[in-house]
Amino acid sequence: MPTTIEDPRITVVIASRNRRADLEATLTRHHAPVVYVDNASTDDSVDVVRELRPDARVVRLRRNAGAYARTIGVRRARTEFVAFADDDSWWAPGALEAAAATLDRHPTLALLAARMIVGTEQHLDPMCAEMAASPLRRTGDMPGVPVLGFAACGAAVRREAFLEAGGFDPVVRFPGEEERLALDLAAAGRYLCYVDDVVVHHHPSPVRHSPEARVRAITRARVLTAAMRLPWSVFGSRVREAWHSGRPQRGGLADAARALPAALRARQVTTSDVLADLELLERPAPRPSTPAPVDPVARAPETARR
Repeated sequence: MPTTIEDPRITVVIASRNRRADLEATLTRHHAPVVYVDNASTDDSVDVVRELRPDARVVRLRRNAGAYARTIGVRRARTEFVAFADDDSWWAPGALEAAAATLDRHPTLALLAARMIVGTEQHLDPMCAEMAASPLRRTGDMPGVPVLGFAACGAAVRREAFLEAGGFDPVVRFPGEEERLALDLAAAGRYLCYVDDVVVHHHPSPVRHSPEARVRAITRARVLTAAMRLPWSVFGSRVREAWHSGRPQRGGLADAARALPAALRARQVTTSDVLADLELLERPAPRPSTPAPVDPVARAPETARR
């Protein structure tokens, strides 16, 4: 159990499955109340949590609910704000307090995406560089760079706004669960911002899906999110792109097809403003112009050409 609670307004929600060793390394680093949701682990993860964090609220699921487990955890939280952590991540000292203070100062801010430092090398997660370069228009009330995407293990949310937007849903699952939530928060008129001076550490677990399995799962999420929130033209583009990309992507299409009826029952196309922002984000960056070759004689001073 931590010696201090940084801010009583924020809870850390962790969802995990069969990651005992990772939990042992990170649990005591959370300087906040903890809600732990166990996704039907078959190891003794729950026992480890109860031993290392006897103050934690523990929810033990009978079936693996994927990312939806985080929503279950948020419902159990009793604070105004919630920070997410994976079993292999934690918020840097002072970061939880800073996140709560930022959310408190900006009532329209629904989600704060923190700067993620990866591994013992402490390099910046490439996604953070992308968020920092977001072309979306910033208004005076925003505490950081406006974004329309985030990484769940580096995000803090306003609990009420998160639940009103449906949280992470049982259809999209994991990974790639963030897009649909981001679209719904933005459609509700809420801000999502990348705040560079709030830091999360992420030491990716060695117990991970293979790269091929991850690509397959992300493809599934992209297709199902499009079916739930985006125009049919975008859905069709994502299906065609996946079909022509390779075996993992086609496997993701097959996985998405099985969940498509549930996605269509939840279909509600997002607003035109959000679609415009999404189009801006997905537009290819302009290629730097190549200057015309310079004639060294023409550029030389008159005296040098004589």
